[in-house]
Amino acid sequence: MSSLPGREDELTRIIADVVGTYGEVSKINHLGARPLPSREAVVEVIDGLKEILYPGYFGRRNFTPRNITYHIGDRICQVYRMLAEQVYLSILHDCRRSEGQCGHCADLAGETVVEFMRRLPRLRRLLEGDVLAAFDGDPAAKSLDEIIFSYPGVAAVTVYRAAHELWDLKVPLLPRIMTEIAHSDTGIDIHPGAAIGEHFFIDHGTGVVIGETTVIGNNVRIYHGVTLGAKSVPKGEKVDLMRSQKRHPTIEDDVTIYPGATLLGGDTVVGKGSTVGGNVWLTHSVPPNSVVTIGDPGLVVAEKRKGKPPR
Repeated sequence: MSSLPGREDELTRIIADVVGTYGEVSKINHLGARPLPSREAVVEVIDGLKEILYPGYFGRRNFTPRNITYHIGDRICQVYRMLAEQVYLSILHDCRRSEGQCGHCADLAGETVVEFMRRLPRLRRLLEGDVLAAFDGDPAAKSLDEIIFSYPGVAAVTVYRAAHELWDLKVPLLPRIMTEIAHSDTGIDIHPGAAIGEHFFIDHGTGVVIGETTVIGNNVRIYHGVTLGAKSVPKGEKVDLMRSQKRHPTIEDDVTIYPGATLLGGDTVVGKGSTVGGNVWLTHSVPPNSVVTIGDPGLVVAEKRKGKPPR
C-alpha cells in the first residue's frame, strides 16, 4: 500500500480522542479483569448441540449403530467443556458484578452444565414434536429432512429450547446470547424466558417476536410477522418495577395466529382452539374457540381501461 503522508499524526489524535471517551462514556465499556462469555464460542456450542440433537444432519456424518456411541460421546464431552467455560464466565461476571467473587462459580458452572446435559434426551423428544408439527402443518414440506435442514422456524426453536433450559437453570447472560444468535440467523426473536409447549410450529417466521413472559400451550402455530409483546412503559413509570411482572400474552392450546398479528399485554389470553387473523391488533382476552379478524376494509376491484388507471 502506498504511504499516506500526514495521516499518522491525524490517526494519533483520533486514537487519543476515542480513548478519552472511555472515562466519560463509561456505561458501554467493559474494561478491567472481569471476563465475559465469547459470542464466537457460543456459536460453536450451538453447532455442537445441533450435531447432538440432530445426529447425521449437522457436523459429522455417516453415523451407524456401531459408531454413534463413540462419535456422539466425543461430541458431548466437547460441548460439555465448551459450554461449562461459557457458563462459568457468565456466572463469574454476574457474581462479581453483584456480590464480589464467591469462589464457587466453577463448581456451580460444572453442576449446571451436567444438569443441562441430562435434559438433552427430553429436548430431543420436544424437538421431534416440533419437526413433526412443521411437517403436518405445511403442505409444501416434502420430508422431515427438508424441515430440519432448511426451516428457519425449526432452527430458531431449536436454539430457544436449549437456551430456555439454561434460563431455567438460572444461568445469566448466556441464554440471551444464544437466542440473539438465532435471531440474527433467522429473523425470529424468541426470548429464552418464554414458556412454549409441545408441537410448536413457526411457519416462514421472519419478523416473529415472542417476549420474555409469553406462555404458549401445545399444538400452537404462528406465522411470519406475529408479535407476542408487551405494552410500552408509560412515561414516568419505573421499568425495574415491571421486570418481574407478566407483561406478554398467554396463548392456550391449539391456537393459530396468522401473519402480521400483534398481541400485547400480560393480561391478554387467547383461549384454546382460537384463530387470530392476519394484521389483528389484540390487547384483551378472547374466549376459547374464537375467530378474531378485522372488519372488511371494503376492497374495490375495477376493470382496467386503456390509458386510464382505476380510481
